[in-house]
Amino acid sequence: MAAAADPAADQHPKDAEPHEPSVEPRADAEFSEEYSEDEEVDEEEEELEGPAAAAVERERVQSVFRRLSSDPVGIRVHDVAIKGNSKTRDELIEAEVADLLRAAPTVQDLLRAASVASARLHRLDVFDAVKITLDAGPPELPGTTNVVIEVVEAANPVTGTAGVYSKPEAKSWSLEGSLKLKNLFGYGDIWDASGAYGWDQTSEVGIGVSLPRFKTIPTPLMARASLSSQDWLKFSSYKERLLGLSFGLLSTMNHDLSYNLTWRTLTDPLRVSSEAIRRQLGHNLLSALKYTYKIDGRDSHLRPTKGYAFLSTSQVGGLWDSRALKFFRQEFDARGAVPLGFYNSALNVGIGAGVILPLGKGFMDSSSPVPDRFYLGGHSSPVCSLSGLSSLLGFRIRGVGPTAPQRLVPGESDGGSAAPLGRDYLGGDLTVSAFADLSFDLPLKLFRDAGIHGHAFLTVGNLAKLSEGEYKKFSVSEFRRTFRSSAGVGIILPTKLFRVEVNYCYILKQAECDSGKTGIQFSFSSPM
Repeated sequence: MAAAADPAADQHPKDAEPHEPSVEPRADAEFSEEYSEDEEVDEEEEELEGPAAAAVERERVQSVFRRLSSDPVGIRVHDVAIKGNSKTRDELIEAEVADLLRAAPTVQDLLRAASVASARLHRLDVFDAVKITLDAGPPELPGTTNVVIEVVEAANPVTGTAGVYSKPEAKSWSLEGSLKLKNLFGYGDIWDASGAYGWDQTSEVGIGVSLPRFKTIPTPLMARASLSSQDWLKFSSYKERLLGLSFGLLSTMNHDLSYNLTWRTLTDPLRVSSEAIRRQLGHNLLSALKYTYKIDGRDSHLRPTKGYAFLSTSQVGGLWDSRALKFFRQEFDARGAVPLGFYNSALNVGIGAGVILPLGKGFMDSSSPVPDRFYLGGHSSPVCSLSGLSSLLGFRIRGVGPTAPQRLVPGESDGGSAAPLGRDYLGGDLTVSAFADLSFDLPLKLFRDAGIHGHAFLTVGNLAKLSEGEYKKFSVSEFRRTFRSSAGVGIILPTKLFRVEVNYCYILKQAECDSGKTGIQFSFSSPM
């Protein structure tokens, strides 16, 4: 027996979706007598030559595959052979797929397993092509097959990207680039270096390595070191510098466990920060363990029309160090998409909630770390990302929630009188947000062919502070009454990497200190 199984496309491990294997009957396909006893060829057929003989052979093979598709046929894998890997170690490929293939009890199960195995090898990101062939086993062992795994290693182990990106909600641009070195030691290891420079806001450099597995550890491992600087002077009058190490301890389709050790420095170069910000200026150590559970069954990340998704993120900070910041952060995000049956329309709805609590003696009277609090605002579409609902269309990034007046400083143009500079957005310890988005095709065929479509949306959300004794003033009715909201319509232009939205946003409700604006806004969103 011989058949080839390849996945339809290379997929990310967390975004992989089930797909049927691509099976191509070969002219030399042979089955043991157990499988071909009903496919006998008489002497007259054996004497045919040319096109007639080829037609008979095709009909014979097709009849066998029709039988395979209708009735389960038992089979046993006799041997697994690996070809084409000059650098990649055999044990890595065997560990990824051999057990999966050997466990298939029927031909149908084996074909499905071959498709999954091929997708796994593609996801290692070190092969240009993967082909799995199922050949007939030895004649003396009927009912067996040999599995041949043929790989084509990446012709160029070094890849890189570079680009200039715009963040309209922050009114900033950034130059970003990355460089990857694949399979340096033959363990599927990927070494990467990345850098970003943002005018007036962000800069970052980082190096890292990832392994699909290490010895007997069956899950991917990752380690990364990074140095980043974030300018929040436009929003909260401080700059943040992070020097960190992160380690991925567990990574599967639904579960992620990581550990982060970060030396954080907050500075106020303009010396205008509010008292709430000044209390947290200086150096501190963040030692945190983070666990993420994720399910994403939507049919698309750029334009979901059916399915559901759920995300739960738990983080504990201040581990193993009495001087480190101590807090617990929990976040939930749930959403679903329902097709409506006209103009390819679909209704997407989602709700998110999160809470951050300081830990330690008198924890509710102490302060939670400002950079780790929840913030609402920005122009990014809430439909694409699955990382907590923080987008609130129509509002400036970090433009919602509790604020504090900045420090009064002596004026330079008014004879030395004090002049206020604005307010600091402090974020919240409790957040709830939701959205509803109705997408639909536009009437022009040109737009439909290009995937350009329209949508109407409604977003709501609110923040509240609980730390520093504010929980004593918290009222559910007041929290519900002060929800911010916006609505609008827009046109969406999807691409392979991100989607562009041109939206008209109308602010339905905002607080006095919120930064929201009715009008045309642009959004660039990437799926996560």
